[in-house]
Amino acid sequence: MASKLPSYKYFNVTFPREYVAHVETNRPDKLNSFFEAMWLELRTVFNALSDSPDVRAIVFSGAGDRAFTAGLDVKAASQGLLSPAPANGKPVDPARVATQLRRHIDEFQDCITSIERCEKPVIVAMHGIAYGLAIDMSVAADIRLCAKNTSFSVKEVDIGLAADIGTLTRLPKAVGNYGWVKEVALTARVFGADEALKVGFVSGVYETKKETVEMAVELAGLMAQKSPVAVQGTKELLNYSRDHSVKDGLRYTGVWNSAAVQAKDVSVAVLSGLEKRVPTFEKL
Repeated sequence: MASKLPSYKYFNVTFPREYVAHVETNRPDKLNSFFEAMWLELRTVFNALSDSPDVRAIVFSGAGDRAFTAGLDVKAASQGLLSPAPANGKPVDPARVATQLRRHIDEFQDCITSIERCEKPVIVAMHGIAYGLAIDMSVAADIRLCAKNTSFSVKEVDIGLAADIGTLTRLPKAVGNYGWVKEVALTARVFGADEALKVGFVSGVYETKKETVEMAVELAGLMAQKSPVAVQGTKELLNYSRDHSVKDGLRYTGVWNSAAVQAKDVSVAVLSGLEKRVPTFEKL
């Protein structure tokens, strides 16, 4: 499987189990902080894995012992962005600055949304520092796990910004507690693994980074054993229903499954259950 994908500059992509991909941000000397080339490559990685029939579930983590990611590499990311060069010696007018910034934000948002848009379930395994962009990326994933030493922060107000890459949109839906979200977003205070588990931001806390990644791989492996038609359909329908009314969600589910239930996977799964054996499903 690995030979079918290119190598990447900022990410390690490995395959710890059949149909399971492990994406690891690989900039540990900079606490896995991100700048533009990295988030563009992140989208390339997740788009490729989304399309690959050899991948059915994905684990996402960060290299090194210190951080999942410290967030945005502010120095690298801001060079020339907030102060565009004057045109013919004259300052650029606000409308043109705003257009440039909006396009940049749209592109950045789309790169992080590639995690959510990925057809395959994505499990994030976090450890150490998980600030700013870490929250944006993790709430775009399907399942969040963390090590006991993880410290989280919606950090953007500390650098003079409202978080604009996904946290303020997705985090309230992920935890269902607007008061808590407003508190951590407005104060940028650091919160730990126990609090993250209590509010439902993560679904599991483990002693070490190693154990966290191992559990993520275990969960991904379990998903990868299931029908890819069923798993990918389930992710699609859950994400759609989260953002629509119950009536719309039911309607979309009916339309989706009117095609999906015609797959051979249904009979294969049922027969395997009756015969008490592990089913084998065709690639999708």
